[in-house]
Amino acid sequence: MNGNLKIAGGRPLPAAHSSLVLGVPDSAPGTIHALALSGGIAVRPREGRTILFGRNRPEVHVCIGEDDRRVSRHHGLLTCHRDRWWVGNTGRLPIRLPGSRLLFTDDEPVPVAEGYTPLFVRGSGGREHLLELYVAGPDGRPPASRHADPTQPPRTWRLSATEKLVLVVLAQRYLLHEAHPQPLTWRQAALHLAELQPEAGWTAKRVEHDVVAVRSRLSRDGVTGLTRDEVGEPVGNTLNDNLVRELMASTTLVPPDLRLLSDP
Repeated sequence: MNGNLKIAGGRPLPAAHSSLVLGVPDSAPGTIHALALSGGIAVRPREGRTILFGRNRPEVHVCIGEDDRRVSRHHGLLTCHRDRWWVGNTGRLPIRLPGSRLLFTDDEPVPVAEGYTPLFVRGSGGREHLLELYVAGPDGRPPASRHADPTQPPRTWRLSATEKLVLVVLAQRYLLHEAHPQPLTWRQAALHLAELQPEAGWTAKRVEHDVVAVRSRLSRDGVTGLTRDEVGEPVGNTLNDNLVRELMASTTLVPPDLRLLSDP
């Protein structure tokens, strides 16, 4: 075990253990595997069981960032409660969860999903310390391999030709791979569209109307982060930023669409 503490129902995982992204052996349902660079632990579920992770090897179950003083000695914990595992932060730096969510000290613990979950702690010199988690599902087995299955395409969103042109203009900084992109303002987008289509009567209000219509449609179809109620005030560019990122993640917008800016 890569930490010196022992835990009931736990067994060590050696440093040479394969990445948990490859799955785990058949395990009792709810068993959690936690693996860092120098090893880890697998623990069967039981109410109140707690796994400590951090830099201080003698006082944790899983040691992470042992040589990096930016990682706290006790950086976080995994607790079994009501048949689920929960991750909490007890360190100074946030823990980055999937989806770029940051879990801060004293935040309420969040549940760990079944299957594979990577956690990251940023250390010194730009280092990222990885703690891999894997929670066995109801049957205790890893997902079946699907080597020969056809690839499932992403769900792309239907846009009219006008909507696509407006959104490419709005999202051009993202499509150009700028370092810290932001959507164009309504006015900037309207001016650009007016250059492309001088007779079309583009205004900031018209751009806003078209973009809000797309946001509303996607929100009704289950995309989150596209309404004021969800993101709260101040809104700023958040709604449009979330919209652009969804359109790109779904491949509804791709860099070759920039050709519309020269040939709308």
